[in-house]
Amino acid sequence: MAFQSLRNEYLNTPPITRAYTTACVITTLAVQLELASPFQLYFNPILILKGQVWRLLTTFLFFGTFGFNFLFTMIFTYRYCRMLEEGSFRNRSADFLLMFLFGAFLMIIIAFFVNLLFLGQAFTIMLVYVWSRRNLFVRMNFFGLLNFQAPYLPWVLVAFSVLLGNAVYVDLMGIAVGHIYYFLEDVFPNQRGGFKILKTPNFLKVLFDELPENADYQRLPEDNPGGFDWGGNQANENNQADDNA
Repeated sequence: MAFQSLRNEYLNTPPITRAYTTACVITTLAVQLELASPFQLYFNPILILKGQVWRLLTTFLFFGTFGFNFLFTMIFTYRYCRMLEEGSFRNRSADFLLMFLFGAFLMIIIAFFVNLLFLGQAFTIMLVYVWSRRNLFVRMNFFGLLNFQAPYLPWVLVAFSVLLGNAVYVDLMGIAVGHIYYFLEDVFPNQRGGFKILKTPNFLKVLFDELPENADYQRLPEDNPGGFDWGGNQANENNQADDNA
């Protein structure tokens, strides 16, 4: 029964989230079983330029050996990656993939000039940052100790990362890249004279989008301003009043 529930949960996970988290787990498992070495996976510009181009991908897939830090990071990666794909990117997996590619591209460019070995942690923070900016009024609780609104979540994770002894500049890079994407996608197009800069190629939409972009979108509870079920009862009453009229 537990296996069947886990299997159904996995199959119901949106495609981009499922593919990325599966690749992360498989990569870490391969290192744990000594089928691969972290020295074969880390970001190295010299080796990449010599032909080891797989490092451009594996640098985002390895989060260290199995342990608390790996489990904590993967839970956050899966949770916020899935909420983005099922929320503001619902029926727009191609656009979500474009965000992946754009964020990874910027991080790789930065990594060529900064001594960074693995970029998975920064990528996770980017996902969290974009989600937090699109859910401004959702109330968060961190291990039952802190209560705050969603936009503060990336900074809480930075503080927690410091406690775990991780490098702060990795998280700050994720926040910076996430903010650049958020500004280009959500802020600049809505400014006077603004326009949409990031445009998803049609072939990606054909491959990944199951429904047309103009399909009806039902907002998830966490997408509502103020948090879960905000205004739900009032909305139902208004609908009933319209029906009676």
